[in-house]
Amino acid sequence: MSDYILSCCSTADLSKEHFVRRDIHYVCFHYFLNGVEYPDDLGQSIPFPDFYKAMADGAETSTSQVNISEYLDMWTPFLEKGKDVLHLTLSTGISGTYNSAESAAAIARERYPERKIYVVDSLGASSGYGLLMDTLADKRDAGMSVDELRDWAEANKLRLHHWFFSTDLSFYVKGGRISKAAGIFGGLLSICPLLNMDDLGRLIPREKIRTKQKVIRTIVDRMQETAENGLDYDGKCFISMSACEEDAREVARLVEERFPKLNGRVLINNIGTTIGSHTGPGTVALFFWGVPRTR
Repeated sequence: MSDYILSCCSTADLSKEHFVRRDIHYVCFHYFLNGVEYPDDLGQSIPFPDFYKAMADGAETSTSQVNISEYLDMWTPFLEKGKDVLHLTLSTGISGTYNSAESAAAIARERYPERKIYVVDSLGASSGYGLLMDTLADKRDAGMSVDELRDWAEANKLRLHHWFFSTDLSFYVKGGRISKAAGIFGGLLSICPLLNMDDLGRLIPREKIRTKQKVIRTIVDRMQETAENGLDYDGKCFISMSACEEDAREVARLVEERFPKLNGRVLINNIGTTIGSHTGPGTVALFFWGVPRTR
């Protein structure tokens, strides 16, 4: 057993069972559905289908990040047992939670000066952040020390690729990411925006692709272009989706068909309620290891 723990936020969008199986600890963001606050607890409080149906029916959503005391509450029992902490946060490109985690870590370092408490900005989100955590768990289990693992995470986190597409522009309009006119025009033309994360962990629109069938093929093309070793990619591949399982399964099928050396089957997760509050239903995200991400 290692002398440190791995922790992250619920926005890594893995299942509760996955977190438990990999011995990864997590702290929950919060979201509001029609003014009522819930923890982003991996679909426990409100099942994902019910959450996305509520959004489709017009429910108002908003989110709030983890506060300093919540980080301290998660870490303190382990620090008291003599464990060090390596925590990775949701990308600073889309959230300020890194600052709260670092403030909590500063307090914890004063209380437990003999302990190591590291906070790393994942520059990732959803199950891409989750794939990074899963890989860190592999390396922890292989015997890597907390210092070595912190250094590896910092050196390699930009190799984790995040590609997204959406088949429903209404929530991008609602969130102010695109204009109402562009949303109407895009809807009439069946435009599906393709986005990815850059080297600052920001979600960047890359292409406007007409029809769902074409964007599904294109996202797999982008994996072929940027994956480590191209078609010989032999790492893991995760997908997350918001109430569009059929689309996610088609992407997974194409990935497994095109990358025969893949490490296991493609794992499909739900986009959680924090990130889903902003994307709405109809989003599919593809994650894999590749060449370093750029601007």
